[in-house]
Amino acid sequence: MSTAPTELVANKAPESAEALNRRASVANPVSAFEKTNLLGFSPSGMEQLFAEMGEKPFRARQLLKWIYHRKVTGFADMTDLSKKVRSRLEGEYEIRLPEVVVDKTASDGTRKWVLKMEGGNAIETIAIPDGNRVTLCVSSQVGCVLDCTFCSTATQGFNRNLSMAEIVGQLWVANEMLGPKAKAEGVACSNTPTSVNAITNVVMMGMGEPLANYQQVLPAMQLFTSDFGFGLSRKRVTVSTSGLVPYIDKLGVDCDVALAISLHAPTDELREQIVPINRRYPIAELMAACDRYVDGKSFQMSITYEYVMLDGVNDQPEQARQLVKLLAERPAKLNLIPFNPFPDTQYQRSSDDAIAKFQKILMNAGVVTTVRRTRGDDIDAACGQLVGQVKDRSRRRERWEKLGRIPVRTESADSKPGDSK
Repeated sequence: MSTAPTELVANKAPESAEALNRRASVANPVSAFEKTNLLGFSPSGMEQLFAEMGEKPFRARQLLKWIYHRKVTGFADMTDLSKKVRSRLEGEYEIRLPEVVVDKTASDGTRKWVLKMEGGNAIETIAIPDGNRVTLCVSSQVGCVLDCTFCSTATQGFNRNLSMAEIVGQLWVANEMLGPKAKAEGVACSNTPTSVNAITNVVMMGMGEPLANYQQVLPAMQLFTSDFGFGLSRKRVTVSTSGLVPYIDKLGVDCDVALAISLHAPTDELREQIVPINRRYPIAELMAACDRYVDGKSFQMSITYEYVMLDGVNDQPEQARQLVKLLAERPAKLNLIPFNPFPDTQYQRSSDDAIAKFQKILMNAGVVTTVRRTRGDDIDAACGQLVGQVKDRSRRRERWEKLGRIPVRTESADSKPGDSK
């Protein structure tokens, strides 16, 4: 049986959502490239760029179609743009894609790419095929600014936010790498303006906390769903968050996409141990924000609540009944995630029998509950296993810990399952 979540820094609440966004943004390095990457422009941003060049808005849309519909990266080939515009683009801009440094395919078809980022870091992006659907798990940070105790990414510390171009580049590369094979196997998306794209769904569930990088994640999602970008339905783009309440509210105003919540515990006492941001935004505030998010949507939707199953920690029948009280009257889907182990973790996966009993209690109470099938674990691509290559993490974490600004895990041999500190 697993030991309980280990102790947090005494009485130190995690930073607010606004502070997390501010701190993460100043960690971004100055680009070593002279030219501006056009993958970092949303449709409205591209129109503004062309307006500053003295060009009509439709010219921006032409360029976007070349990049995202036709997959053309050379300006000389964009023949419906004037020579003057092409010459200026060539001189000041480029379409710079992430470099693939590792490409692995799991026995179940899951594909993992390690992509080199600026500053010598690397992140991981995962493509998960399932019938006629291919879902891409996209990273938003190098490392993670939060410190969830069950997640391998969190053990790497945090280096910086990804830029919009680095987020968009993950989807561009995945479509490029999967396109010909996906077409041959008949799994390319055919019901969007960008039917050449193999990826049908995007989940912001890779490395990092997406809402702690809001300024870069938002325009990326707008490009994902734009007819002049990747053309994905808003229902097919999901943002997952550990619970940055102010940015859940902001997302509800700015972008109509699906929402997933990393819940993982039914009570504040337990959740504060395994998802430390709960010390700043407790469950009552989080659920109220989720209610507001659903109420403000232009289409009927439910929120997915993610719940990693930790042996002896959060998988007891009483905790299932507590979840019923929390979710039964809400438009909710609960996704039970068997824990995926990683080196030096204190946790173990709940047994199949415990997961089945837990699910049955919830289903009998009317809560739609699924069990996520583990995918890609033989190449360390399963949920909670992503680590990438995060540089300088020890110096950054040491600084923050001295300031008492982030929760810290310490080993405790005396802890018992479900103990709170």
